[in-house]
Amino acid sequence: MTNSIAEIGEAATILAVGTNTTQAHPVLALQVKKAARNGARLIVANPKKIDLCRHATLHLQHRPGTDVPLLMGMARVIVDEGLADMAFIQARCEDYEAFVASLADFSPERVAAITGVPAEQIVAAARMYAGYGPASILYCMGITQHSHGTDNVWAVSNLALLTGNLGKFASGVNPLRGQNNVQGSCDMGGLPNVYPGYQQVNDPKVREKFESAWGLSLSPDPGLTLGEVFDRMYDGTIKSLYLVGENPVLTEANANHAIAALKNLDFLVVQDIFLTETALLADVVLPAATFAEKDGTFTNTERRVQRVRQAIAPRGEAKPDWQIVAELAGKMGAKGFDFSGPEEIMVEIASLTPSYGGISYPRLEGAGLQWPCPDKDHPGTPTLHVERFGTASGKAKMIPLAFRDADELPDGEYPLVLTTDRSLFHYHSGSMTRRVAGLEQLNSEELLKINPRDAKALGLADKEMVQVTSRRGTMTVRTSLSQVCPPGLVSMTFHFAESPTNVLTNPARDPVAKIPETKVCAVRVDKIAQP
Repeated sequence: MTNSIAEIGEAATILAVGTNTTQAHPVLALQVKKAARNGARLIVANPKKIDLCRHATLHLQHRPGTDVPLLMGMARVIVDEGLADMAFIQARCEDYEAFVASLADFSPERVAAITGVPAEQIVAAARMYAGYGPASILYCMGITQHSHGTDNVWAVSNLALLTGNLGKFASGVNPLRGQNNVQGSCDMGGLPNVYPGYQQVNDPKVREKFESAWGLSLSPDPGLTLGEVFDRMYDGTIKSLYLVGENPVLTEANANHAIAALKNLDFLVVQDIFLTETALLADVVLPAATFAEKDGTFTNTERRVQRVRQAIAPRGEAKPDWQIVAELAGKMGAKGFDFSGPEEIMVEIASLTPSYGGISYPRLEGAGLQWPCPDKDHPGTPTLHVERFGTASGKAKMIPLAFRDADELPDGEYPLVLTTDRSLFHYHSGSMTRRVAGLEQLNSEELLKINPRDAKALGLADKEMVQVTSRRGTMTVRTSLSQVCPPGLVSMTFHFAESPTNVLTNPARDPVAKIPETKVCAVRVDKIAQP
């Protein structure tokens, strides 16, 4: 997030696009509701009529996969009506003219035809976002999990830059992280092209710094993304895998392909806190300590580094993840892993990662610190880009965009679009929350949300078991007739092993980020013949 969670509640306008905030981020959603209660204008852009729509000033119910034309259409209105912040653009942005030229294809009328959103709503949303500041944009995986997810993010950025809503209090572009330490994992180099602190692998000076600190030579080539790793496992190029805290049997797009890839390995190690569906396929399972059984830090979605303190002793043979990795490295003859504890690891992080340079355990007492925090006297950074952007020129680039539809569209054989979502009561693959009896009482099985009109056309009743089929797989699930989904759209979560939604989803990837298009795939729903 460019801004802090508490700032959301102070925004005059909020655009929530591709995020089911009350379900996936219920605590953060309290700030959205606070802003709405205080008179803020809330624009919800979502193909489904989600719970957040109850608080919305305007709901833009666009067709799945049409985020770019929707956002570019709003930008076209802002430019045409003279609502752009030209002083901000001239001082802090580049490539404005090329961006404006690309808006020629996004008149409100054409965008309405593509998205299904009436032209007058597109105009109203543009005037609202540009006219009442500060304005904050919230987005989640409804923006990123597309075959054009990078374009979606650029479109969000363009809109914020166009109106001067970056580098200011209660504004910004704010991606909501899906799990509690996803931000921290990325910060620490959990991506194939960067070292900790987003320092590029292919930068010779960066590589030299890490080689000097670690006493070895490092490859100048970026590694593989998650989907590419599974492709190489499937074709036999990758022979062994060490998997930590992930359950791809349920969470990976085109899960049958992922399962086949895992089974094709010569050797699989899974390190996790429970015996997950993926761990059942492993040759070796390393039991890891839970958050309550270890010391360390988590970095949350607002870049806040916070202490985690051990409350109970690890059960059985479980150990903290850092200790398992360090002991394994030692047994393999590696040097530099002889840490006494996580505080010592943080010292090394600070020495090599400029954005964490001023972060230490003593300074994290209390509410923690938000990076960048470059030195021990720095107070942390609640709002990014106040004076300059992280480019060579210090200016933000505005990106010309064109519309590309979803990779897979409905047709005669697969006439419905499936999108995925999360439940308020379960967490990711369900490997933790489905072990909680109270949560199981609230949500114990997968449900296929389907519009009553579609259900009637298919001869389906509420709570009927049906078969859902895509070009990649088939699964069975119980229906839930709901107005949440418009006609033509069905929706499921992916928390339930009994109804593994991701056997259906599309692995087509964004060409830049390589993220799969799990938010749009074509399916059909069939009655199950009664005995």
